[in-house]
Amino acid sequence: MQRVGLIVMAFRGVLNRTTVKLVTCMSAALLSGLAVAQQVDPADLSRGAYLARVGDCIACHTSGPQSPSFAGGLPLNSPFGIIYSTNITPDPVTGIGNYSLHDFSRAVRNGVAKGGRRLYPAMPYPSFTAITDDDIHALYVYFMNAVEAVHHKPPETKLPFPFNIRLSLFFWDAAFVKHKRFKPQNDRDAQWNRGAYLVQSLGHCGACHTPRGLAFQEKAYAESSPAYLSGALVDNWFTANLRGDSASGLGRWSEADIAAFLKTGHGGQVAAFGSMIDVIENSTQYFHKDDVDAIAHYLKSLPAYSEKASYKPDAPAVAITLAAMVTGEVERPGAGLYQSFCAKCHQVTGTGEPDKFPKLAGNSIVLSEKPTSLIRLLLEGGKTAQTRGGPEPQEMPSFAEKFSDSEIAEVLSFIRNSWGNAASPVTTRQVSSLRRTLQKKP
Repeated sequence: MQRVGLIVMAFRGVLNRTTVKLVTCMSAALLSGLAVAQQVDPADLSRGAYLARVGDCIACHTSGPQSPSFAGGLPLNSPFGIIYSTNITPDPVTGIGNYSLHDFSRAVRNGVAKGGRRLYPAMPYPSFTAITDDDIHALYVYFMNAVEAVHHKPPETKLPFPFNIRLSLFFWDAAFVKHKRFKPQNDRDAQWNRGAYLVQSLGHCGACHTPRGLAFQEKAYAESSPAYLSGALVDNWFTANLRGDSASGLGRWSEADIAAFLKTGHGGQVAAFGSMIDVIENSTQYFHKDDVDAIAHYLKSLPAYSEKASYKPDAPAVAITLAAMVTGEVERPGAGLYQSFCAKCHQVTGTGEPDKFPKLAGNSIVLSEKPTSLIRLLLEGGKTAQTRGGPEPQEMPSFAEKFSDSEIAEVLSFIRNSWGNAASPVTTRQVSSLRRTLQKKP
């Protein structure tokens, strides 16, 4: 019995020493964690929060207005199927809580998650690869210290074969992504370089506004290519041409027009629509004035791409046609529908109402290469952006039940070829095709 007692006492001693050691280690870890927390630079937190706004991270990584921010789960439509966004809160199990700065940088700039899983390029890392080291560090500090951790596992992305084979993304990346940090151009001023950096990297404007190739790759990532930011078909919208084309682009916009559009959703006599509403409400309205001005300065430097449309408001025939419309002497196809349903807001003259109803005469969206966005707006209606200090939001009703496909084609063809506008007519087939596609959307 005495031997047994000695063994028990010895065992207790080991337990006590183990407990003391464990407590000591835990205390050290806690103190270390507190020390790390104390070392966080408030300037990095503030800057990281701003950069997350610039990158519009919340838009794709939040599944809805009532859902926790950055917890993922938003279904993103792609030509290959639905891709669900990931949880990027600092939750250690379902989010990025156990990511080091290196892990975070590799995911954001290289498209490779911790553990080596490749991300689908619905995550615009081909643009984010240009982000500077300082900005990546600030973003990391913000997400790890200021974003609330949310334990939420988004739905799993299940694309059909062969797109479900993530190894293939290695070859896609090697073929199409240029892993280079942004480098200022010495022959350009500081404002131009700042605008170029924001547009090409965190702003990832090219992800929506640049045409894509057969492999869904962006055809260009910088202004060195004339295709860059020339407009593209994205999720059944045709995004705006941001180059210097005089009719369908920003050729007739001033830098002030562009800045106003990014801050309020109204500028250049155009109102934002579609996914750009989310971009403005979640992101660009919060940009610093210097950054908005830099983006406008950069975009205005882009030369024209190639367009077939034109805007000639001073042509002699314009005044004659307008007089006939006002008096009702000439009834062009689509004119009656326009006067009955559209003229109340957009005026018979197509001049609209500043900061309320967009002008249709010379509107660069009206004169876009493809009328997809115009067709969708008539079918679904829309609402202008709600911003701080911006105009009161206005709604446009849906005409899907009021107009037939041929009537929509007629009225849009009328709009695209009146008041000096000259663009390709809209066909009934284009309207029917988009109507069927939108009806199939989940």
